[in-house]
Amino acid sequence: MWNLHLRKEHTIFPAMIRVTAVEPGTIGAELGLEPGSELLSVNGRELDDFLDWEYLTAEERFLLHVRQPGGEELEFDIERPLEEPMGLGLEPPRIRRCANRCDFCFVDGNPEGLRDALYIRDDDYRLSFRYGNFATLTNLKPRDVERIIEYRLSPLYVSVHATDPVVRRYLLRNPTAPDILPQLRMFAEHGIEFHTQVVMSPGVNDGAVLEQTLRDLYAFGPEVLGCSVVPVGLTEYSKHKLVREPTAGECRDAIRIIEERAGVARHERGISWAFGADELYMRAGVELPPAWVYDGFEQVENGVGAVRWLQRQIASEAESLGGWRGKRVGVVTGTAMAPLMAQVIAPLAGVTGAEFELIPLENTLFGTTVTTAGLLPGSAMRDALQDRRDLDLVLLPAESVNDDGLFIDNLTIDELIASLPVEVRLSRDFVDALSLEVTA
Repeated sequence: MWNLHLRKEHTIFPAMIRVTAVEPGTIGAELGLEPGSELLSVNGRELDDFLDWEYLTAEERFLLHVRQPGGEELEFDIERPLEEPMGLGLEPPRIRRCANRCDFCFVDGNPEGLRDALYIRDDDYRLSFRYGNFATLTNLKPRDVERIIEYRLSPLYVSVHATDPVVRRYLLRNPTAPDILPQLRMFAEHGIEFHTQVVMSPGVNDGAVLEQTLRDLYAFGPEVLGCSVVPVGLTEYSKHKLVREPTAGECRDAIRIIEERAGVARHERGISWAFGADELYMRAGVELPPAWVYDGFEQVENGVGAVRWLQRQIASEAESLGGWRGKRVGVVTGTAMAPLMAQVIAPLAGVTGAEFELIPLENTLFGTTVTTAGLLPGSAMRDALQDRRDLDLVLLPAESVNDDGLFIDNLTIDELIASLPVEVRLSRDFVDALSLEVTA
């Protein structure tokens, strides 16, 4: 139920959210909202982004003030069941820019000529809450702090890197970065929890500094849900005079520190708490931990436990993966995962009956030092697959394509599909792509 009130005056609202889509049959459609409508306020409070919208409309009744594309301002007194959606697509918020200049910043490792969005240094607490992006919390304004607390944005994903404030400021190249432990404590006192990470830069925040960081974060208390350690990754265009990647020995030392802390956590809290990224184990030449170590795979998107997670997904969905016997399936991946993928391919072949061929690709855009599958350019895939008529299907890493269907080099997934003689599917866990039989 809703009532309409015509607003004759034209109020100046410095903030608003623009509607980009309206789902038919929803409240938004009934109100007559359309792409281009501007959402100005809810219950008199101005709207700046999706957080305001979701928090302030999480009531059964509220007053919505909008401006239609023609300039007419309207107020709707809305009463609705909480489970009934408004049905509005909203424009994305302006990204909060990073206040740091880390030597290992991936933006600095980009070659020239990519799309503009790839040169944006983002460090946005809103995307940390919504998507699990890691943020340093160094660019928060008082209003941001208030919103995190009022809206209970928990858990947040925080790049700590080091708890020693001097080391952290050096790593961030930001002399004004706040001391992270008091900052986290202030939020924790209001019920906010955190997943944390350390991007390990050898000679700076490994060794004794890493031990201290894990010790401090663990002693912080249960509000810090866990900490992952990820080795620094560089491209051919990175600041190699200022930072380097860790050696196998340095990775082994880090694993020892991580597993010692995890052992303490399991004894005292019944959880592992401290984790090394799969790439840390690969560089060290050390076998990956078993699946139970990863506490539910909370940081799998950060490359922590990805192989064990894939194995678990395949085992849990084995019954849905039939119908592939006698088929040949190619699996494209980066060179980092290639040595570990045999642990995934073997059980997958046993479940499906298909023959799998691993196709590891070097990164022709960023150089051979960038080994993650998510940054593979579409052109490298096209070149590798253009003559592969011997395959029935090829699986591509879904994380290599953004929400607009673009690879990192601006090739679209549709263009790639049209150029190849074999069926191609994007996949995150194999199950999503292999639950349907090949169409050829």
